[in-house]
Amino acid sequence: MKQVDRFFRRYILSTLGIIILFFVVNLALIGLSLLTAHLNGVKDPGFPIEHFASLIEKKDDIITADSEVQDILTQTDTWAMLLDDNGTVIWQNNLPKELPLEYSATDIAIFSKWYLDDYPVKVWKHPDGLLVIGFQPGTRVRYYFSIETDYISIAIWGIICALIINICVMVMLFIRNTRKVEIAMRPIMDGIHKLSQGQAFHLEEKGGLAEINTGLNRAGAYLIKKDNTRAEWIRGISHDIRTPLSVILGYSSEIEDTPDLPAATRKQAGIIRKQSEKLRSLVADLNLTTKLEYSMQPIRIQALNPFELARQVISEFLNSGVPEIYILDYSGIDSDTVKPIYGDVYLLNRMLHNLIQNSITHNPKGCQISVYTKTDNGTCIFCVTDSGCGIKESYLALLNNGTSIPSSQEGTDETEHGLGLKIVRQIVKVHQGAIQFSNVLPHGLKVEIHLPELIL
Repeated sequence: MKQVDRFFRRYILSTLGIIILFFVVNLALIGLSLLTAHLNGVKDPGFPIEHFASLIEKKDDIITADSEVQDILTQTDTWAMLLDDNGTVIWQNNLPKELPLEYSATDIAIFSKWYLDDYPVKVWKHPDGLLVIGFQPGTRVRYYFSIETDYISIAIWGIICALIINICVMVMLFIRNTRKVEIAMRPIMDGIHKLSQGQAFHLEEKGGLAEINTGLNRAGAYLIKKDNTRAEWIRGISHDIRTPLSVILGYSSEIEDTPDLPAATRKQAGIIRKQSEKLRSLVADLNLTTKLEYSMQPIRIQALNPFELARQVISEFLNSGVPEIYILDYSGIDSDTVKPIYGDVYLLNRMLHNLIQNSITHNPKGCQISVYTKTDNGTCIFCVTDSGCGIKESYLALLNNGTSIPSSQEGTDETEHGLGLKIVRQIVKVHQGAIQFSNVLPHGLKVEIHLPELIL
């Protein structure tokens, strides 16, 4: 199913987006932390030792320091001393009292790489000796680290490879888990799709989603059972009502045609006959719409002439005695020059019959009903237009969306059961066509149907 593929494609893309967002957010947090530390006055741990050394000079065998030296030491909370080549302190500032004033070469080698007592120090070559800057204990951490040069490139590439491998493993695990979810969810989504179409299905009731599968199986079985019960009930009612209805029609027709009976009695018999015919038509509509809805009506595809079909339907109405207040007319291309279409003659006949009957039923004061047929670029068009009362715009939208309405037209006291237009839509659907309802000016209803010449 394309819907399922699109769902999991969006799922994968959204998760990849989350991973990228994760890295971006972490980088942003690191930057924010550094910015916060800077705004809160956290000083740069670097000491300007080169500049500091330039402020100390030897003049006339006396070591002198610029006034800026004291400012730098105060700001950084450090101390400084200058050793000569013999390791003797020849200048100092803020030097702790517990520290000696002379150092051996071994002492200098040790504290230049480690600590002087507990003080982390930084050394710098000065023209007059060795400059030592001391920091307060606990403010700096010093470790001696030594590695061969060849290992540096290996370590860098190793870190990069490890990062790439971790990302690949994470993506692979994500895709693997997504695939497992897809395998588990695809039957469920297929089942939901079939359930919405009223089709039978069965999901395996095992795995982590067994409870969902079981629930869907029960829901599908219940709906199918419910639909089958309704269809069987309609078929049973139709079968049981056929015989008594035939008896009613027969006797009412006989009474209506008996000249010896009073006129009032024959008129009442005629009313009974007409209402019985409507009941018979309603039962037939119920049967047909049920068969079409559950694909129980066999479609007998054959070549037919759409213009002859339309003329035949109009002839049936005229021969059945349509009241004179209704005017039926037909227009179309000559049938000898038209290419035949393929469809079910019975269903298409019923489609046109229902549309014409709809115009008659909902325009009791009479109207003109026009049927038009044409073929155009592999499409056959049936158009039924009346000059009646038309229909509300809000109802038009419902009809064009395939939604049933309480009454297809206004201006009648008769109750509209809605099956006529529903059957029309169903017949158009099984012929892979399209139907459009619209009002005409100044008043009236137009129904246009497009059917393909060939049903694939």
